[in-house]
Amino acid sequence: MSATPTPPPPALRPYLTAHHELLWDEADAFAAEHVAPRAARMEAAPGRVEREVADLMATRGWFAVTVPAVFGGLGAGHVAKTILVHRVARVSATAAAILQATLIPVGALLHFATYEQKGRWLPRVADGSLLLSIAVTEPTAGGHIGGIETTAERAGNEWMITGSKVHIGNSHLAGAHLVVARTAKPGVRTSQALTAFMVESDRSGLSVADHRPGLGLHGFSAGRLDLDHVRVPEDNVIGEIGQGLSVALSSSILYGRPNLAAVSLGIHEAVVAITTARLKTRSRYRGTLSDLSVLRDRVGGMEARLRAGRILAYQSVHLLDQGLPCDADLINAKYLGHQWAAQSAQDAMELHGAHSLDGDYVLQRLWRDIQHTYPPAGTGEVQRIGLADAAFDEDHIQWSERLAAETAWARPDPTAI
Repeated sequence: MSATPTPPPPALRPYLTAHHELLWDEADAFAAEHVAPRAARMEAAPGRVEREVADLMATRGWFAVTVPAVFGGLGAGHVAKTILVHRVARVSATAAAILQATLIPVGALLHFATYEQKGRWLPRVADGSLLLSIAVTEPTAGGHIGGIETTAERAGNEWMITGSKVHIGNSHLAGAHLVVARTAKPGVRTSQALTAFMVESDRSGLSVADHRPGLGLHGFSAGRLDLDHVRVPEDNVIGEIGQGLSVALSSSILYGRPNLAAVSLGIHEAVVAITTARLKTRSRYRGTLSDLSVLRDRVGGMEARLRAGRILAYQSVHLLDQGLPCDADLINAKYLGHQWAAQSAQDAMELHGAHSLDGDYVLQRLWRDIQHTYPPAGTGEVQRIGLADAAFDEDHIQWSERLAAETAWARPDPTAI
């Protein structure tokens, strides 16, 4: 797999500005200089949490790519975010996962935090001194938000949180976690029963379980948080009491799903590149494997999926940047982006034959990494249900439409005229 920088394909020109193209070049150069030399080391040491790449991305302000300049961020929008995640993922899905995982709770703060809360948290994200995680998934409930068992109870002018969260991206890197907990008594509808809290990692009673490597994304921390009567002040409530479901769902749709589409796209691009490179150089008969029509047919299918996934990923976030309703497009980009990349990765494994089984061959890493873009932000079944809602035109929240309203809900900038 080559980390050689490549320009944006012509099909993306409608979605990219001159600034986007500069960011594309910057991300490619960063991936080639800083990520590629570390990729093999990350793969070889799955029990080690990668911190250096996170620090390097933080110093560039990438974790605040969508944060307004007033809070120290780049204020560059969702297409820019997709560029960063996509271009890094083609070299290392682990590095891209680290980047995208903090961007999700950042989105929650942008949508639901008060102006004072944004001023408290976001400048630290922007200057690289603070990474965040979002903690929703639980050991028993999984991704079923309505089944959340973690509780938060009032204790004077504080809240006391007890429960466990799992599969938390950047669990070992984050200095603060956005935790969604149940604040209502049994019987209250989920839409009113949950609340979001910022919980600093050094709070008494909060513990992070030892890092356990997964099937892929070696070096990425996706661990468990245990909260034992952790006390946080009232000012750490993000949004209104009972608004936790909205915080979680909006962040998942507007940030989590397009982020994962970008990770899938980067992996997909690398899969096609490594496969075509091998087929072009592997001798067979009087030519190379790339001359065989039966193999060209398989590669043609891979290329078709890659091109379609690329358009879906960028078109959906372009709509989001334009303020247009696009929830279903974001869902579809994640759903098909993973499905297509996973199919191409399987095809690539078969086209490489026994060579694909070599433990130190990069294709094996790509095949394992793509498995990690299926469960987060909802499995395929969850995505299809969301798409069915759109097909039936059922009355459901369009978070891309409500974004402006939710942002306005937060206390306005007191310095604005």
